[in-house]
Amino acid sequence: MASELPPQVQNQIAQLQQVQQQAQALSSQKAQVELMLREVEAALEELSKLPEDAVVYKSAGELLLRVDKPTSESELKERKETLELRIKTIDRQLERAEKRFKELQEQIKRALGSKRPVAE
Repeated sequence: MASELPPQVQNQIAQLQQVQQQAQALSSQKAQVELMLREVEAALEELSKLPEDAVVYKSAGELLLRVDKPTSESELKERKETLELRIKTIDRQLERAEKRFKELQEQIKRALGSKRPVAE
């Protein structure tokens, strides 16, 4: 059947599949970033329960380094902001991919719809 389709429609179908794969990859990325964000939020929640002079350690590769609570909170808040920004960026990319997917889908439907009476 693919050989019966005009080259333009074949190209649009290939683009449609590519956009679909991009959207799936973006959805997977978003899930990973959301998981990291939840971990940061949980760490901030736990830090908020500690006194200001509490001993806090952070992981650096295979090491645990001693840091003061305000420094640790500041780093986590910065990381949280970065992750939230990344999620917003991924959401915008997903919206664009969805819009492009619908455009291609409509183009393919129109192209196939205009060709069907001829093929029958």
